[in-house]
Amino acid sequence: MSDRNHESESKRHPIQVVSRRSGLSPDVLRAWEKRYGLVSPERSAGGRRLYSDSDVERLRLVREAVSGGRRVGQLADLSVDELAALVEEDRREAAAPLPAGPTREDQVEPAGYLTECLDAVRALDGDWLRTLFGRAVISLNPNTFIDSVATPLMHEIGQLWAEGRLTPGHEHLASMAIRATLAEVAAALQPSNGSPRIVVATPSGQRHGIGATLVAATAQLEGWFVTHLGEDLPAADIARAADQCDARAVALSITYPADDPNVVNELRMLRQALSNGVDILVGGQAVDCYSEALTAAGARKIDTLSELRAALREINGSSSQS
Repeated sequence: MSDRNHESESKRHPIQVVSRRSGLSPDVLRAWEKRYGLVSPERSAGGRRLYSDSDVERLRLVREAVSGGRRVGQLADLSVDELAALVEEDRREAAAPLPAGPTREDQVEPAGYLTECLDAVRALDGDWLRTLFGRAVISLNPNTFIDSVATPLMHEIGQLWAEGRLTPGHEHLASMAIRATLAEVAAALQPSNGSPRIVVATPSGQRHGIGATLVAATAQLEGWFVTHLGEDLPAADIARAADQCDARAVALSITYPADDPNVVNELRMLRQALSNGVDILVGGQAVDCYSEALTAAGARKIDTLSELRAALREINGSSSQS
């Protein structure tokens, strides 16, 4: 082996240097190393990771390929030369005029995005997560992103949190990234003056608002004008907002706790305060625990976002015919 090749393979760069040269955060480097085995650093006498020039080049190429829309899992077994050829191909394609029809035949499936988004959450890398979310919204369309990426991702994070394998910080990072992504989607939507109106909130005592955020985005994609009030609101405030907005429906998300008697009272008071023509739609992970209260309040139980879309279309249709 020549001296140049020996230097290229010599493990001499600490992770901070590799992070700067590759454009990947140390957390992402560790996550990719553990999950995909992209590189195999050695350890110094003090236990620090050490990488070679070849490792750095490999990681830099993988980062560029991922930024171009490819999945890490598809790249893990490629050599540096193969990665370089693939990146060069992607650069040529990016510089070429876009075709008139569908852009790529190798669109990433929702499950692929879900896997990589969970990796980004584990690594606490909000920038990487936002990048993945943005690509998923464009590639899959916003509704599929909500149904097949954002919603199952939050369920998986909740389960891992319950098992002690993730922390509240991981959940908060994912929630913030989803909110930011859906806010960008919502900003691009301009409901018409005649759009039906809906108020979205979580009732008093319910402080987990990501479900309400998903509901609000889904309703807006259905063409509704959404007033999203946020979390932990008394029934009187929700009803007052619905009256002021002339809302056709109120949507609530109930997540945790699952046995709060206050929620039962809030549902009853909300029904009493709302006009009879305003529908109450209630979903969330804890909704099954309040079936009797929902029935008593004349509220509809919504188990999935698909059911929410169907209910909104039904309400809008009946409103148009009245």
